[in-house]
Amino acid sequence: MSAPIRTTILISGSGSNLQAVIDAVAAGQLNLNIVRVLSNRKDAFGLERARKANIPTHYHNLVKYKKQHPATPEGIQSAREEYDAELARLILADQPELVVCLGFMHILSPPFLEPLEKANVRIINLHPALPGAFNGVNAIQRAHAAWLEGKIDKTGVMIHDVISEVDMGKPVLVREIPFQKGQDEDLDAFEKRVHETEWGTVVEGVGLVLQELSAQKQNSNA
Repeated sequence: MSAPIRTTILISGSGSNLQAVIDAVAAGQLNLNIVRVLSNRKDAFGLERARKANIPTHYHNLVKYKKQHPATPEGIQSAREEYDAELARLILADQPELVVCLGFMHILSPPFLEPLEKANVRIINLHPALPGAFNGVNAIQRAHAAWLEGKIDKTGVMIHDVISEVDMGKPVLVREIPFQKGQDEDLDAFEKRVHETEWGTVVEGVGLVLQELSAQKQNSNA
């Protein structure tokens, strides 16, 4: 077996998808080495999950950068770009081959994406919607509302490559989630069903990317 792929995981919340990856690595399903879990929220429970698994963590806070700029659109943009540039520097210091965004509630801009692309680091993201359907935040809630209005009969989750357009990168893996006909499924029950689908999709999607990266390494070493 080839060497594990060095991987950084970005989170903002409870980290249930991170846990799915940690468990899959422990079970020998995913050939990766999580070099760090990084969060933009100090109280993200995913950081505790990482610590329990003896994975290094880091908290990287946007507020510090916002305080250095006026609260104007231009100032906020400058703060985000400085934050993203520093985030890229922090990640590249660990020399990962892959970055996986699992519920990372921050839109990544070119000052982050360009240094990683230059370093040949693949970036993928989990998004709880079908390609092009509900880009951006609150995708689960928006899909549920659209279903209640009779506009859609299914949604889904996907793993996709990260580009500067939010949730518009090429899909790696897509899983459809049909709404249940004749059942008045409330938002909480539906969210639970989406998250349960995510856990399997994350492991399978990350696995596909690991296969691609391992094949690329073998070809470059041939």
